Amino acid sequence: MIDSAAVLDYLRGSQERICAALEHEEGGGARFVADAWRREGGGGGVSRVLADGGLFEQAGVNLSHIIGARLPAAASAARPELAGRAFEAMGLSLVLHPVNPYVPTSHMNLRLFVAERQGEAPVWWFGGGFDLTPYYPFEEDCVAWHRAAKGVCDPFGAELHPRLKRWCDDYFHLPHRGEQRGVGGIFFDDLNEWGFERTFAFARGVAAGWLDAWLAILHRRRDTPYGERERDFQLYRRGRYVEFNLLQDRGTHFGLHSGGRTESILISLPPLVRWRYNWQPEPGTPEARLYTDFLPPRDWV
Repeated sequence: MIDSAAVLDYLRGSQERICAALEHEEGGGARFVADAWRREGGGGGVSRVLADGGLFEQAGVNLSHIIGARLPAAASAARPELAGRAFEAMGLSLVLHPVNPYVPTSHMNLRLFVAERQGEAPVWWFGGGFDLTPYYPFEEDCVAWHRAAKGVCDPFGAELHPRLKRWCDDYFHLPHRGEQRGVGGIFFDDLNEWGFERTFAFARGVAAGWLDAWLAILHRRRDTPYGERERDFQLYRRGRYVEFNLLQDRGTHFGLHSGGRTESILISLPPLVRWRYNWQPEPGTPEARLYTDFLPPRDWV
């Protein structure tokens, strides 16, 4: 039995818990501002944004719950048999853009999608995952990150982590650049093979595992000194983040094509970014090591 109400309740609670944890890391500074919104045709959500903090340049934690009488064909391009069905889509999606270039950007999301047609069994699946986008990476951080991802997956079968790790590497790839967005993590979509309760349990483990893993990296790197050079490279690499989200991301495309709220969909974009024409880092520099030693997919655990 599909219990979408239980999933929505869990996502709401997760948004509260995550925002409270991130505000705690900010200390007495910036706080999340909540923006509740409604969608014409059914559903709505709450977007929470923390901006211009001492730790976070911008952090967005977005909860959405969309209901529609008819799924547009443009939103079901990968599954054309679902076009025209009534649908319910809910999700929690967050992206953290820290100020310090030594603290990685991170993304996590969970979502449940249900499509129904009278007289037929509902079609449902969970999707989500988490990934890490460092600018000045550290080997120990990448190893710890991927070990945490493996720890989330292992209770559900030894074969799961290699599959979701490879899926993440394949998904967070910029084909027009021929490079990865970051160092990966885990990613899954259309996941329903275990039945509802077990798949929901896995989704809950993803959210908990992400928070612990990212906070550990934050605590190691938040006080690392940096200067204009590091800040400049951080803004340049943020351009890759923008390119992926606008050109490649399936969730962004679904949200825009299904009548979602644009401000909330684009909450993942960084407030400041920089592009340069035909720029390459000097060989042997810390910036070059990101490309040679960290971005190519590898077995971190």
